[in-house]
Amino acid sequence: MRADLRTVAEDWLADDPDPATRDELRRLLDADDEDAVADRFAGGLAFGTAGLRGPLRAGPNGMNRAVVRRTAAGLASHLRDADVPGPVVIGYDARHGSADFARDSAAVLAGAGFEAKVLPRPLPTPVLAHAVRLLGAAAGVMVTASHNPPEDNGYKVYDHTGAQIVPPTDAAIEAAIAAVGPLSTVPMSDAYQVLGEEVLESYLDAVAAVPRTPHRELRTVHTALHGVGAGVFRQAFARAGFPPPVEVDEQAAPDPDFPTVAFPNPEEPGALDLAIALASDVDADLLIANDPDADRCAVAVPTPAGWRALTGDELGVLLADHLIRTGVRGTYATTIVSSSLLGTLCAARGVPAAETLTGFKWIVRAAPDLAYGYEEALGYCVMPEAVLDKCGISAAALAADLAASLKAAGRGLPDRLDELAAEFGVHATAPLTVRVTELADIAAAMARLRATPPAELLGRPVTAVDDLLPDADVVRLRADGVRVVVRPSGTEPKLKAYLEVVVPVPDGEPEAVPAARATAADALARLHAELEPLLAQTAPN
Repeated sequence: MRADLRTVAEDWLADDPDPATRDELRRLLDADDEDAVADRFAGGLAFGTAGLRGPLRAGPNGMNRAVVRRTAAGLASHLRDADVPGPVVIGYDARHGSADFARDSAAVLAGAGFEAKVLPRPLPTPVLAHAVRLLGAAAGVMVTASHNPPEDNGYKVYDHTGAQIVPPTDAAIEAAIAAVGPLSTVPMSDAYQVLGEEVLESYLDAVAAVPRTPHRELRTVHTALHGVGAGVFRQAFARAGFPPPVEVDEQAAPDPDFPTVAFPNPEEPGALDLAIALASDVDADLLIANDPDADRCAVAVPTPAGWRALTGDELGVLLADHLIRTGVRGTYATTIVSSSLLGTLCAARGVPAAETLTGFKWIVRAAPDLAYGYEEALGYCVMPEAVLDKCGISAAALAADLAASLKAAGRGLPDRLDELAAEFGVHATAPLTVRVTELADIAAAMARLRATPPAELLGRPVTAVDDLLPDADVVRLRADGVRVVVRPSGTEPKLKAYLEVVVPVPDGEPEAVPAARATAADALARLHAELEPLLAQTAPN
């Protein structure tokens, strides 16, 4: 092993407060495993607007107690310099290491002189976001990796408004983290407060106020995907007056290993298999799934062809339509990669609409009078006055309210989707993802797209090429009835394209909707086949 690498690792080991990661690193050093040690010291986890996220392991390039303590010390330094008043509230999920990371953060913040408050047990991320607003906190910390694989964890920071931080705050915190000296010099204190149930009670009261109609007759199946949402979901539905959901028992209790799913994300193929089987068995009206930290919500509905999961765009527009129809005024926001139907709907209804860069940190800042926001990745903000972030449980309550009101009229969510399609045309969306092994391939693909964008999409002339640099590394292409948005992933080595085709429904006739949907599906498939070779070209050697 290189002498310089061994020296850096030995220095880190001497400063590491966790016996488990010290033992891990010592074993690698004793085995002279240069590749494994080099990987753990190949820079540090970047602290961005999503905070930290990475694999649980020793070294600066992993999530561990040493990294967390440094991060908390940097956050404390930033808050002190910014002179932001109020306590710091800390939440955590049930992943491996989350409780330790939360306690370490609280001890560091208390040692720095802050009033640190810790949620009483593993709870959903939106409960923490609510706590920041409820307690008038200077900042909030949520220890979670959301729907990442079981070997990961993360550290998300909220500002005093209860929204996720945005630039330049992230860079300021990262600079403060880099300035932290040896951990032995970081003061720690156990004089932090473990909160009682008051925050959760306030959150449940807010969720109970979300439904817009008196209808409650609905049979619901719910899965928490081994996360922390099941208990809070049941309490929220009871308080809102809905019948108890039927839980997928195998996935109800928190389990950081997520044993029944390959990937704990309700968007992933197979993630809803157990829930769909149960929903079929109990003849449910609606299936609801939350991701492990319950900030996202997925729904599926019964159809003559079997259960169908709605896309994020479909549910996003349905919830917006329901809020507008029941009198909720204010600005309705979504992102540049979500369906254009929201803007079309709002224009027709005389409601303000806004379009932001990708991410809820931008959605919730779209307008001072934000009434609702959504992104296509199953994120919905339906009660911004209480949770200025995506919230999977309040979104579920609103979806259940809509489904129950439609059921009372002998209809379902697919019927309402068809009505919207008849009025505004079929807006069909689909993702195209290109995974790469070399990050240079992503930069090369984006450069190639900017230099020589396609002249046609589906045989139609490209009428606009929008380059969003320097604000965002995004290219948007438009043709008649076609839109393509391309950007690098912010968290994984892949290039992402968001495809949309719009197919009018002749004379707005409901009977013509199925044919328009078939046409749109075929167009999306052709657009996917057309673009994939262009985006998948690798960088030259």
